Amino acid sequence: MKKQMCLLACLVFAATAAMAQTDTAVVQTKQAELSAWKRYTVNDERFSVSLPTVPAMTTYNTLVVELRKTRRSRELGVYADGAVYYISVLENITRQSLGDFILEQNRHRDQWDMATETPVTLGDVAGKQYSSADKTQRRTAQVFATEGRLYLFSAHGNLADDEATKQFFSSIVFGKKAEGIEVKDGEGLPFSNPACGQTVTGRDVDSKVRLVMKPEPSYTEAARQQQVVGTVILKVIFSCNGSVEDIRAVKELPQGLTEQAIAASRKIKYIPAVKDGKFASMWMQLEYNFNLY
Repeated sequence: MKKQMCLLACLVFAATAAMAQTDTAVVQTKQAELSAWKRYTVNDERFSVSLPTVPAMTTYNTLVVELRKTRRSRELGVYADGAVYYISVLENITRQSLGDFILEQNRHRDQWDMATETPVTLGDVAGKQYSSADKTQRRTAQVFATEGRLYLFSAHGNLADDEATKQFFSSIVFGKKAEGIEVKDGEGLPFSNPACGQTVTGRDVDSKVRLVMKPEPSYTEAARQQQVVGTVILKVIFSCNGSVEDIRAVKELPQGLTEQAIAASRKIKYIPAVKDGKFASMWMQLEYNFNLY
């Protein structure tokens, strides 16, 4: 009996030691990944931020009819380890206040829990932090307004106290001479390419893909001149590594519009589907509507 008790104690000790080693290895791996993040900035912008890899970026120029002015906006996004880090920058040509910007964003995006509001100050720029009203979404956002720009920084997929989320927000810097690797419009670079295994459909997963950033495609000048309108339909794989892959055109449009839709799809950032507790690749259909106004 004593030998059995001793053997049992040894097995428990060995299992505990193995678990401790595993936890230590996970922590060390996470720390190594975080230390590999680099600082990025955008030409003609006054901010920089640390990210796990080169983000996808799209620049829009939109006519504000009542002001007869063009407003430039940008959105950047990157996926890593089950989380998407998203940045939206808008020209503040209407001198919009921080409060009005928050109300506008809260109407058009995932609803924030206003009870989670926390003041944030970066240098001389004041802002607010919020968490998602839907606790299953795991979304944290920081919002800022300056005389020339309106900013939304958000982390999706991690809790607010996650080390990666804290590193993302703590790295934000505002200033005229922001330092960092310059980001240009494009699809960015994937963080990693793990083997995903079998690709499933929406009926087979525990939770479906959650879109965070879906940029709109550009209209080509040739299509505009010929007044081409309609819908491009793509069948794609939303890979477990956070990248849109195996893009197939099911319905096309001429004058470069199909190519524009494909380029936009490559910039999509999302939280992958989950099956049996693991991220999984999933087939999806995308539709891009092209209309002339």
